[in-house]
Amino acid sequence: MPEGGWTVAVFDSGVAPLSAHAVAQIRRFVDARGRILEAEPVEDRTGHGTVVTGILASSAPPVRLLIAQVLNERGRSTAAALAAAVDWAVECRADMLHFSLGLSSDRAVLRAAVGRAVAEHALVVAAAPARGATTYPASYPGVIRATGDARCGREQISYLGTAAADFGACPMRRSPSGRVARGASVGAAYLSRFIVTHVAAGLPISKTQEALVRLASFHGPERHHPAAVPWLTDR
Repeated sequence: MPEGGWTVAVFDSGVAPLSAHAVAQIRRFVDARGRILEAEPVEDRTGHGTVVTGILASSAPPVRLLIAQVLNERGRSTAAALAAAVDWAVECRADMLHFSLGLSSDRAVLRAAVGRAVAEHALVVAAAPARGATTYPASYPGVIRATGDARCGREQISYLGTAAADFGACPMRRSPSGRVARGASVGAAYLSRFIVTHVAAGLPISKTQEALVRLASFHGPERHHPAAVPWLTDR
């Protein structure tokens, strides 16, 4: 990892080419007729990845970003393409793997890839709904499950400790253009932003979780505020 900072891999729809973010590498992963192709990135047509990247890039100190473009213009991908992107991020020595997305069903190929990342001591943060359906990779062992929490400002997190999610963070971001993004995917991005700002890279996941519990502004579940996570539907 870089001296004194985090390298974060972001798995999403890419990033706008004119975004002033500290992007070290960006690769696109697509599943073509059963073959996983590592290709040149294309435009972020959904804007979701650009929002998530912007949140992470606003941390202090700055982070080194690896962008894995795994979603197409319809917000779709495959577990195999995600798994290939995870392996790429581990090869690039990412300290954190960030997923502001979720699969609605378990897939062995993704489970294995995330397991390899955890075994290599990468911290994995994934969006999960505050209540309701199980999502992946959030539900895999060793993954920090993150969601939105309306109690939290941009510099705050909550320790939820529920069956659905471990931690919550600010669930809304307004862009300079006035566009508002909200939900578990935004909350997960703000949690990762909080981690790279307040926690040292390279700690065991148990120590990172202990630090987050200690630093949380709120303890216990939020009431009456479901947070949605964008679904990634298998092709």
